Amino acid sequence: LVFYAVLWLVTTLNAFTLLRLVRTAPSARGWLAALTAVTIVVATGGAGYAAYLTGVGRDALGAVFAGGGIVEPIDGRYTVLLLGGDAGPDRLGLRPDSITLASIDASSGAVTLIGVPRNLYNAPIPPESPLYEAWPNGFDCGDDCLISYLYPWAEERPELYPTAAATGSSPGIEAMRDAVEGVTGLPVQFTVLIDMAGFEDLIDALGGVVIDVEEPITLGINGGPVVGEIAAGEQRMDGETALWYARSRYNLTDFDRMEHQRDVQEAMLRQLDPTTVLTRFESIADASSDLVRTDVPQSMIGVFTDLAVRGRELPLRRLELVPPTIDNVQPDYALARILVAEAVAPLPTPTPTP
Repeated sequence: LVFYAVLWLVTTLNAFTLLRLVRTAPSARGWLAALTAVTIVVATGGAGYAAYLTGVGRDALGAVFAGGGIVEPIDGRYTVLLLGGDAGPDRLGLRPDSITLASIDASSGAVTLIGVPRNLYNAPIPPESPLYEAWPNGFDCGDDCLISYLYPWAEERPELYPTAAATGSSPGIEAMRDAVEGVTGLPVQFTVLIDMAGFEDLIDALGGVVIDVEEPITLGINGGPVVGEIAAGEQRMDGETALWYARSRYNLTDFDRMEHQRDVQEAMLRQLDPTTVLTRFESIADASSDLVRTDVPQSMIGVFTDLAVRGRELPLRRLELVPPTIDNVQPDYALARILVAEAVAPLPTPTPTP
């Protein structure tokens, strides 16, 4: 693209000199000079800007995505664990505040979002996990062993996952992967971690999201001051508002917040289109490079982009492993896995109308 920009500039200027402007009629000199200038600006400037965006994209892909080749789906589906971290300028350390397993049909792109409560007790650990020796009966130390606490526990023991950093992951992320596999019975192929600041910046980079709010949402923390309200109805939210919607605890339970987090995730899936990506590419890349961590290889970007385009047009299924169906303190994991298997089962093929 840089070569094309330079070539076009040289060619245009060469053509302009061949015109011998001083020998042309005075009435033609102005528009010939203007045409040449416009040609240089549009063609050379366009190619130069495209080269710049290509560099931004290359840098962003290298900073965010891991290396590796094409990964095949398992039983016809891809699985991506989405973790929303609670790190921020007013917090010490990080724990996953939002835990979602996205199961994606590798043929149709149909998506099932499985919500795992952050305050889930006694998460079962698969026998092949490095965590199993310490927790053979599950993560079972009571109030100090909510599933989200596995992240900092593993971060303090990096020897359990010595190769995590080299693959674009971390001990905490790998521990969450193992625990979610134990809870859902599904293999977790990929992980994505984004912190609160990253979430807010990414929503702003996308130009906001539109969410249909069922009931007014009071903004604040239980026991703290009210700082605002999100009115009922269809609302276009910027990053700060969307973050409040996903995290506000005022007169809400953790399970209400999970529903709101899923609303935001679905809105992003429905509203992120190629036009948005092209027109806001630089800001999206800037928001992602420093604040998103994933082990999805660059080679899978095309596969997931294609599936995302197809999945936007299909119904999105949501399963929340929450009370009263699944008690978070004394969970029935056998039932949870049955519900998960039903939720990710292929949609029935519609019967053609005669």
